Amino acid sequence: MTLPLWGLTVLSILALVHVSIDSFLLKLCAGNAWTAGPRDRVVERSMLAGRARRALVNFLETAPVFISLALVVELSGLQGPLIAGGLYVYLAGRALYLPAYLSGVPYLRTAIWLAATSGLAAMLAGILLA
Repeated sequence: MTLPLWGLTVLSILALVHVSIDSFLLKLCAGNAWTAGPRDRVVERSMLAGRARRALVNFLETAPVFISLALVVELSGLQGPLIAGGLYVYLAGRALYLPAYLSGVPYLRTAIWLAATSGLAAMLAGILLA
């Protein structure tokens, strides 16, 4: 499997982890009757469930950029240290982002987000400079 396809597979795993944790923490707040029902009323999320939801939304904001860059790399056959390094940095950052966000440690989440986003910028630079 090529590096971009491997990266897309890892991204899919991260997406499933985000959705699962968000869902599990919401179920703890709302209960089975609400989650299995029509969800007609708004449920108050706990602090942790709110963090999980915001982390999921943030993940969904950057994932399409990664997907498009990985597809450009795969379809064009491009390679290089900026592309590979950026791919690894983005995926590592996104893997660390959820636990960092859930922990609530000030500035940690932001630093990890910056690192992950730098990975996207490196991938883009690798494509543009090829």
